[in-house]
Amino acid sequence: MPAIGARNAAPIKRETGDAFARRVLVIIPAYNEALSLPALLTQLLACCPSLDVLVVDDGSTDQTASVISEFPVRLISLPCNLGVGGAIQTGLLVAVRENYDVAVQVDGDGQHPPSEIPKLLAAMRDSGSDMILGSRFLGGDGYRSTLGRRAGIQFFSSILSLLCGTRITDATSGFRAWNRAAIQVLAKEYPEDYPEVEAILLLHHANLRISETPVRMLERTAGQSSIRVLQAVTYMIKVPLAIFMNLLRRRKPQLSD
Repeated sequence: MPAIGARNAAPIKRETGDAFARRVLVIIPAYNEALSLPALLTQLLACCPSLDVLVVDDGSTDQTASVISEFPVRLISLPCNLGVGGAIQTGLLVAVRENYDVAVQVDGDGQHPPSEIPKLLAAMRDSGSDMILGSRFLGGDGYRSTLGRRAGIQFFSSILSLLCGTRITDATSGFRAWNRAAIQVLAKEYPEDYPEVEAILLLHHANLRISETPVRMLERTAGQSSIRVLQAVTYMIKVPLAIFMNLLRRRKPQLSD
């Protein structure tokens, strides 16, 4: 279990009468995002001042922790790089311990505009779903990644749509929200290698409801994606295998007569 610690805690003023009336924790996993975080945090604090913000510094080797200290947000610094799965699970453990109603994942690279967060919260309120995926493919404008990556996303989305019995268009989206039931499930067990895809299947197996809402996304503001060409090929091979192994592990044994 990742160690939990925090600093720079800021008092939060709550709004009432809408989706923001619930206790919401925004979790930002960050690995070497010193160049992109200042703009992201500035926008987030300006447009969503009622939400608590937790940045999980995933063993960064740049000035990520230093730039975060300039903002009234909480920071957890992991002693080594655990990957996005470990960083998100750390944030979810905080959400469980502090009884948050909703957790929202926002990537630290600037691809997820904070102004779109209310769409996730409104969709959760209106649909009653346990998890809301922000989909860049349900309409609207914005960055939709390269042709090759879109093909991969469509492939994984088709698999998950079949397995979960609900339409999923953006399976790899890291822009997502969970209610308390989903938080509790994922805080105990969060996928490490391919968390975006596997977490959807994990919640489906827990009989939780998953749905999507259209959001606008942007190109990352700085740095490079952790998935390069060779990693992308490996990703395309290993993710279906991980899904298959997940299904095998969760298959209930049949009792003989």
